Amino acid sequence: MRLSLSWRELRVAIATAAFLLAANGTLAAAIGDAAPAFALPAARGGTLALEQLRGQVVYVDFWASWCGPCRRSFPWMNEMQQRYGGRGLAIVAINVDAKREDALRFLRQYPAEFAVVYDDTGATPGAYAVKAMPSSYLIDARGRIAGIEAGFLDERRAELEARIRSLLEGR
Repeated sequence: MRLSLSWRELRVAIATAAFLLAANGTLAAAIGDAAPAFALPAARGGTLALEQLRGQVVYVDFWASWCGPCRRSFPWMNEMQQRYGGRGLAIVAINVDAKREDALRFLRQYPAEFAVVYDDTGATPGAYAVKAMPSSYLIDARGRIAGIEAGFLDERRAELEARIRSLLEGR
């Protein structure tokens, strides 16, 4: 059994503990709540903040390179971004791998036609109370959580798309 932590693991543990203390016991991001804010380094450079997307319907997807269902969700998210991006949908995929190279290797095999950002500290998935990979949060144009999905199930794709369409029509 390994008893020591790397610096990166220690940073993640400290960030997680700090978040838990600051959250004061309110850990779950629930439907109807304001979506927890984030500002993370983007794959295309710069920083992407959730606040920049206010007024759009945002599909926030937490993923990792080792996640099997993520291999199926990425093509679907590409399709949704292509189909609805011009109508106000923004997809943001938040990678939670500790090593960015793992994420880059995944992206070479499963390219993303949507925004990809990195959170190797675990603060953002902690704020959203992510329990499964992938997990997605559908956020309405006012910044409120309108839907939550744990995992990615092919049989739910049509329902997710219908919810996206409905939010786009109502914004």
